[in-house]
Amino acid sequence: MSLKIRLARAGAKKRPYYHIVVADSRSPRDGRFIEKVGAYNPMLPSDHAERVRLTEERIKHWLSEGAQPTDRVARFLGNAGLAPKPAYREQPKKSAPKKKAQERAAEAAKAAEAAAA
Repeated sequence: MSLKIRLARAGAKKRPYYHIVVADSRSPRDGRFIEKVGAYNPMLPSDHAERVRLTEERIKHWLSEGAQPTDRVARFLGNAGLAPKPAYREQPKKSAPKKKAQERAAEAAKAAEAAAA
């Protein structure tokens, strides 16, 4: 049985609230889980103490049992010092300007330098 530490959505429409749960990877997102190990409230400011709450000893236990955190939960665990921080790129390559747009930007920069000189 492969275990995941993941988010399970709760809360009302347009008022998200998530439980951090340990669940079998085959069970549905908001369905059956083994244990609640924390909570995440994205409606609170990012520096608020209650935005992410984690039960450290239980998370350490489940990580030692082989549970794999999802990307978002891995970021929470990295910020709390319970696991190494995952490496992620700030800017996805897909959203970068395409070749012609980069050429136009380079030409505009050259024109601006020539005008300034």
